[in-house]
Amino acid sequence: MRIRALFAVLALSVTAACGTGGPGTADDPAKVQVWAIQDAAVNPIATASIKDYNTASGNAVALTTYVNDAYKQKLQVAMGSPQAPDVFFNWGGGNLAQFVEAGQVEPLDDLLAKNPGLADRFLPSVLDVGKVDGKQYGLPMIGVLPVVLFINKDVFAKAGVQPPKTYAELLTLIDTFKAEGVTPIALAGSQGWTELMWLEYLLDRIGGAAKFSAIASGQPGAWQDPAVLKSLEEIQNLVKRGAFGSNFASVNYDNQGASKLFATGKAAMHLMGTWDYSVQKDANPKFLSDGKLGYVAFPAYEGGAGDPKSVVGNPSNYYSINAASGNKGVAADFLAKSLASEAYINGLIDAGQVPAVKGIEAALTRKPNAEFTTFTYDLVAQAPSFTQSWDQALSPSVSEKMLTNLQKLFLNKITPAGFAADMATAK
Repeated sequence: MRIRALFAVLALSVTAACGTGGPGTADDPAKVQVWAIQDAAVNPIATASIKDYNTASGNAVALTTYVNDAYKQKLQVAMGSPQAPDVFFNWGGGNLAQFVEAGQVEPLDDLLAKNPGLADRFLPSVLDVGKVDGKQYGLPMIGVLPVVLFINKDVFAKAGVQPPKTYAELLTLIDTFKAEGVTPIALAGSQGWTELMWLEYLLDRIGGAAKFSAIASGQPGAWQDPAVLKSLEEIQNLVKRGAFGSNFASVNYDNQGASKLFATGKAAMHLMGTWDYSVQKDANPKFLSDGKLGYVAFPAYEGGAGDPKSVVGNPSNYYSINAASGNKGVAADFLAKSLASEAYINGLIDAGQVPAVKGIEAALTRKPNAEFTTFTYDLVAQAPSFTQSWDQALSPSVSEKMLTNLQKLFLNKITPAGFAADMATAK
C-alpha cells in the first residue's frame, strides 16, 4: 500500500440543521454512524472528539474504522442500503463523484451559505476538491500532502549549483549532474504512480489546471489536447536526456529504493509527496539532522499557460454526509463542532499534520519540523489550484489503464499520440 494512502483521520465540518434528525436526550440519544480508515497516529484525535461531543450533546456518535482496501469494498456495498453510515470518509474528486452521481451524498452548499465562517476556515484550493459539478459535497478533514521537488543540498553544493526555478534550469541541472556522475532525479519507476507526478505537474505548468479538469469531467478530446501531448513528449525527452538514470524501471518506492538513492547522494533530486519527509526522517535521520534535505516548488515552465504557484498531490481526505441518513442534523452538528474546535486542529498539528485550515502559521512554528511544515502550508495557502492526484481523481478502471500506459511511455514502448488515443477510449 502506498505511503500516501495511509493518511486518514476522522473529522469534517458542516453546519447544524442539515436535513432530518436533531439533538438527542439522555433517554433517547440520536445515533450517528461514522466510517473511516484506520490510522493509528490520528484516530485517537477522532476518538477524543467523539467522546467530547457525546458528553456535551447527549447523542451517540460511533466510529467504525477499516483498513484501506476493506473500507473501499465495504462502502461500495453499503451505500444505498440501510447499513450505510451517516458520515463517510472519501478521497474527494472522482471517488466522491461516483456517490454524488448515484444521489447518495447530501449537498453542503446551503449549510456553508448559512455559516460563511465555516467555509472560510479552509484553504480554498483544498476545499475545491470536495466539489462535484460546482457543488460542495465533501469538506477537508486531514492535513495537506502536496508533491514537491526535494533537493539534496550536499550534492547541489558539490556541483556548485542552485535549485531550479524554471524548467529550462531543471534541464541544465540534469546535464550538470550527469557530468558529475550523479543520477539527476531519483525515480521509483517500477510503480506508475511515482511517474504520474511528472505528468501531473507538466500538464499543470504547460496547459494549466483546466486541462486535467477537462479530462476528469470526461470532455471529448481532452486526452488529445495539444498540452497533454506536449507534456507526454516532455516526459520522453527527460528519459532520453538521462534525467532518471538507466535503471529507474527497477527502482521501488515501498522499499525506500528511490528515497535511499536520494538520501545517500546517488541522486540529486526527487519529485515526491511531502510524506517522503517522514520517510526520510525515519529511515535516514542523519540526512535530515545534517541539514542536507532541501525542498522547492516544481519549476515554472517558460511560455506555459499554468500558474507556477499551483500544486498537485493529495489536497486532503474528505468527509461527506449520506443523503439517506435519518440523522443528518446530528451528523452535521457533530462534524461542525468537532473540526471547528481548536483542540482538534491542534491535535492534528501535534500529530505532524498540516491541517487544511487558515491561520495556523504560528502554531506550526512552535512544533517540530517547523521549517518544512511551514513551507508546505505556505505552498498550499498560496496555490490558486490544488489538482488531486489523477489516480485518485479518476475512476479505478481509467486510472489502471493510465498508469500502465505511463510506464510504457517512460520505457518508450508507446508514443505520446498512442498514449492519448488509448486513454481517449478509457471508461
